Amino acid sequence: MAQVLEFKLPDLGEGLTEAEIVRWLVQVGDVVAVDQPVVEVETAKAMVEVPCPYGGVVTARFGEEGTELPVGAPLITVAVGSESEGGETGASEGSGNVLVGYGTSEAPARRRRVRPAAVPASAPAAPKAPAAPAAPAVPAASDGPVPVISPLVRRLARENGLDLKELQGTGPQGLILRADVENALRAAVTEERPAPAPAPAAPAVSSALAEGRRVPLKGVRGAVADKLSRSRREIPDATCWVDADATELMRARAAMNATGGPKISLLALLARICTAALARFPELNSAVDAAAREIVQFDHVHLGFAAQTDRGLVVPVVRDAHARDAEGLTSEFARLTEAGRAGRLTPAELTGGTFTLNNYGVFGVDGSTPIINHPEAAMLGVGRIIPKPWVHEGELAVRQVVQLSLTFDHRVCDGGTAGGFLRYVADCVEQPAVLLRTL
Repeated sequence: MAQVLEFKLPDLGEGLTEAEIVRWLVQVGDVVAVDQPVVEVETAKAMVEVPCPYGGVVTARFGEEGTELPVGAPLITVAVGSESEGGETGASEGSGNVLVGYGTSEAPARRRRVRPAAVPASAPAAPKAPAAPAAPAVPAASDGPVPVISPLVRRLARENGLDLKELQGTGPQGLILRADVENALRAAVTEERPAPAPAPAAPAVSSALAEGRRVPLKGVRGAVADKLSRSRREIPDATCWVDADATELMRARAAMNATGGPKISLLALLARICTAALARFPELNSAVDAAAREIVQFDHVHLGFAAQTDRGLVVPVVRDAHARDAEGLTSEFARLTEAGRAGRLTPAELTGGTFTLNNYGVFGVDGSTPIINHPEAAMLGVGRIIPKPWVHEGELAVRQVVQLSLTFDHRVCDGGTAGGFLRYVADCVEQPAVLLRTL
């Protein structure tokens, strides 16, 4: 006798409370094996494949592609325990796994979808996907708490002065989703649109907002917006910068790559300089615990680096960067960059950084004022390296010059510490032997 089990959207970790269905990997009626990926979802951190912990026949799917679901909402139902499946996919016990590569002792091979010719008589026919129930009315203020589980939804409503008690949720059991809040805000803007003036005049700001093309701040773009806004709101930052002669650093890299071994990237050399500088100025490898009024200094360097992808800006994190050599850093930068471009970075690979390196020179610009990657305390920005007139050994010469900028949290240190860090970085860029003397 088959048993129908419901698989809900699991907790994806790192405080994530919702995910958008990007692509279904199975259809109703398909046979799935334990830990087989059944849906691809996008969170505010990354795109991930969600495996089903049950094996059997898919009897229902919940949510169309593009739908946003909260953690705990039903994803699929699976009929398990059918003798006709030969025991391979009919096991009624789940694996307990929630994400591919998380908690499985063995990575299962990806299986081809198999559609059975017919459901045997010994097992009940797979039921049709149930129609989504009508969302119940949201209880009034006196009836209980507002059905919202996402802190992002609450914050969006609070920042826009919207009373959640006045909304009717479209999620499971009347749950209020982010789309409900956004729709309510759009409706409010439309209702408040001023009537056209009798004479031509410059359009009001509210009119422009109401009539312009709207691009949802969601997924990676939304996560970046939230983090940058929080950084500007909470961190009293300051920026200092310096021009440096990178000629010797470029020569050193060329010499290293001429030996026939693995190629060393410029980013890896800059990362080695950063970790050495943070060892001398540990104040910048820290974070502020505002609630406790304490500065937390780290004894490890988890180095984030900004990477531009088709899905937006992501900041992968190289764990224990201080313990890696230039070759190891080059390899890890390449791996994480490729994963970022493919949208396969895990939440763990996008969080936990203690300092960020931003090489915006790849965009062909000389300088910038980086925004700190909250809750870190500092970020080093590197501009393009180009030939410029430079006084070298008392004479004017053409040298390879780069602008370095450091944005830092003024709560963790004063300008003297920040200036010392940046000066040490510049000295290592100009004279790589300085770095060798400190290793």
